[in-house]
Amino acid sequence: MPKSSRFPKILATVTIVLATAGLSTAVSQNNKPVPTGNNSQAVPTMRANPDRVRNLQGDAREMERLAETFLQKKKIPGMAMALVQDGRILSARGYGVTDIRTGQPIQSDTIFRLASLSKAFAATLTGILVEEQALGWDTPISKQLPAFKLRDYTASQKLTVSDILSHQVGLAKNTYDRDLESSVPYPLLAERLSDAPLTCTPGECYGYQNIAYSLIGDMVFAVTGDFYTHQVEEKIFIPLGMKSATYGRGSLMATGNWARPHSYGGKGWVSGTPNENYYHVPPAAGVNSSIADMAIWLNAQLGHYPDVLSPELLRKTHAPLVNTPGELRSSGWRSERLSRAEYALGWRVFTYQGRKLIFHGGAVRGYRGLIAFLPDQDVGIVVLWNSESTAPSALLPAWIDRALGISGRNWLELEEPTGASAQD
Repeated sequence: MPKSSRFPKILATVTIVLATAGLSTAVSQNNKPVPTGNNSQAVPTMRANPDRVRNLQGDAREMERLAETFLQKKKIPGMAMALVQDGRILSARGYGVTDIRTGQPIQSDTIFRLASLSKAFAATLTGILVEEQALGWDTPISKQLPAFKLRDYTASQKLTVSDILSHQVGLAKNTYDRDLESSVPYPLLAERLSDAPLTCTPGECYGYQNIAYSLIGDMVFAVTGDFYTHQVEEKIFIPLGMKSATYGRGSLMATGNWARPHSYGGKGWVSGTPNENYYHVPPAAGVNSSIADMAIWLNAQLGHYPDVLSPELLRKTHAPLVNTPGELRSSGWRSERLSRAEYALGWRVFTYQGRKLIFHGGAVRGYRGLIAFLPDQDVGIVVLWNSESTAPSALLPAWIDRALGISGRNWLELEEPTGASAQD
């Protein structure tokens, strides 16, 4: 392990504060009715859609009924699901309970931990800063963080913003994640990247990261003089009207309506307290949000808020950069429906029965979630849940198959294991 004196003092200082800085915008919506359209501060716009599918409003109602039955059958504590089409929020509601001990129902404004669904916010903020000319996708990390080092000097000089956001740093998968889970501070782990073996030159291979990914937060501070979390709030949450979205465990638990994490014990699900560790890497895993606000985020990614997220920004962040064939075999629906898997900037890009599907999943102890959308068909889904079951993942292919008119597989009947935990 390198001595602490080798790590740039400013980077260490910034990251300590960055890791602990949360936003203060969490609010309770007091079980307000779920909007049928968009109620954010931005004005959504409709796009010409040559691949428009049939109206899915009736399918959304059926998905709600299926979700209710599915939750009871699988004995899952709780979840929330949003379905969108053509800029409309077809459904955004909760199922089950926030805590099996209290029985408090999950509502559209119940706050969940997003885990790695946070990564897309980091890529999107970066895209906004690129448009503001504060930095570029190809800006070397060394330009703003000159004391940061990888094991090889040439690699240190070559590493770019785009490499970080596409997981092409050149490190082995999930480098130092176990140390983060053991409560080793992020600044120390960022320092230790200088000792981590490289598997390739930056930009030439894929290896999923959380520690290295969070260097983007230090870059944001370096070019703006402002904390990463505050920049996301000012440039994404507020303009989109995402009133429940926050960063950090403190912000999550300060709300009166949040979903507790559940782990599977010998006699069933046990509720607990959110773990702090992955909150210390905000760009990788720090966001909290309700399903109502994630429906807004989904429509923003589908191009309905061009004044906030420009078409060029979306095109850039959704464009695949590196092949990830291992993702084709990670679950039943992927192996049956996908022919290609790639990573873009904070997003996975799948070829789903010949159609482009943008996706990301996330998991930390006691929470899981997924977001997916068909950009050419203007259809999407978000599912968040407060347990380590993998079963709710089946709602994704169930909805996407309906949107594309694919039949022949009842995904909700497939048995899935419970009790797993991973950071996706």
